[in-house]
Amino acid sequence: MSAGDEETGFEPATGEGPLPPGPAGRRAASVRTAFAGMLQIRRLTNTGSAAPETVPAAWELHRTVRAVALALEASALAASAVDASGRRTATGYRVAAGTLPGTARVEWLGPPGSGAAHEEERELTRCATALRELGWTALLYRGPRNRRFLEVEPPTGAARPDSRR
Repeated sequence: MSAGDEETGFEPATGEGPLPPGPAGRRAASVRTAFAGMLQIRRLTNTGSAAPETVPAAWELHRTVRAVALALEASALAASAVDASGRRTATGYRVAAGTLPGTARVEWLGPPGSGAAHEEERELTRCATALRELGWTALLYRGPRNRRFLEVEPPTGAARPDSRR
């Protein structure tokens, strides 16, 4: 763990910042540890479920962007990235807050000329599969300029965070 990791803690890649620093092997180990911790929280808090690892824990519903980004990164899907000027430098998923509290929006983005728009349906389908396996509802939509995106929300019956917070 680098000094920066010790100071700030682990942050999953959302595709909205720079590529995570440091060796890829160290990053992969951090992702595995964080994901294992999330699954353990699910086992401990979802005691009423027959398959507790397949239901998002309450803390995930209050930190949906972080939970969804962790699920995608742990599934070995590539995150997009931007440089200090905000220019996109890598092709992959981008997770942002959804239109409703407790939801997230996942897009497949890349630098100009990267072909990300041609990959988005296939790659967003892979993202949706990974999220559904972890209990999220992931719906594929077509937005402006016919670009596709996922709207990710808690499973039916899960309490969403209060929008008045």
